[in-house]
Amino acid sequence: MSKLPSHDDCNCFALRQAARYVTQIYERHLGEVGLTAAQFTIVAKLARRPGLTMMELAETMVMERTTLVRALKPLQRDGLVVSESSEHDGRTYQFSLSKAGKETFEQAAIAWRAAQDEFETKFGRSRAKALRAELFNLTAE
Repeated sequence: MSKLPSHDDCNCFALRQAARYVTQIYERHLGEVGLTAAQFTIVAKLARRPGLTMMELAETMVMERTTLVRALKPLQRDGLVVSESSEHDGRTYQFSLSKAGKETFEQAAIAWRAAQDEFETKFGRSRAKALRAELFNLTAE
């Protein structure tokens, strides 16, 4: 009979536990601006690349479309993200930040920097950089 699995040997468990810990740091800071960590990543992506379609945004975020839709709804409801029909296909929508969204992103970027600094102070800047590189390699094409 094989050995029963232990959470100490589970990569998924270790990553999810670490993700929850890191998310708590970022959400404490971003909460001051009214964003969750997940919402911040969407707003930051749209600040850099306005006009992304749902499919493009989902692909760049490595998210399921249904999960992305749920995350976008409050951002749209609060007037931070706007959508408009694509010139090429009226059934395809492109997403961008509104003026309020851009202002919120500017404030959130300051909160994000504080969260980033807190994490890197606790974990070490060089270790954090190496960790990011390894994690991004997991999702690189």
